[in-house]
Amino acid sequence: MAKTVEKKLLEACHKAAEHSDMIWVCGGASNVGLIAHEAGILLTNGGNGRMCCTAAIGAGSVVHAEIALKAKRNIVINGCGNRCASKILERVGARIDYEVIVSNYIQKLPTLDISEDEVKKIAAKIVEDLKSKT
Repeated sequence: MAKTVEKKLLEACHKAAEHSDMIWVCGGASNVGLIAHEAGILLTNGGNGRMCCTAAIGAGSVVHAEIALKAKRNIVINGCGNRCASKILERVGARIDYEVIVSNYIQKLPTLDISEDEVKKIAAKIVEDLKSKT
């Protein structure tokens, strides 16, 4: 019989925004896009903010735009120099308090094969950078 694993439920984005760092990530189809996404999950699960849906803002969700506008801090993890996640927030007038571009630290490749070490490297960089900003 399969073991039941209790799921960790997150506070709703709209409730977390005013007192939490909101994490907005790239969803790109390359190694660095996937690393950005996985780093956002790692940071959220580690209590370093609350990942929220960047694509929803791009799709015109007023609720998600309002979350970005009222966030304590907006942390943006872009996969590459196109800065798509940042541009989505900029289009709705949200401030960007911290931004990182994964491809500045890991070579962008046309693959979805990534390593846990690469994800941890980016997440650790973000945590360290944010510590120095407070």
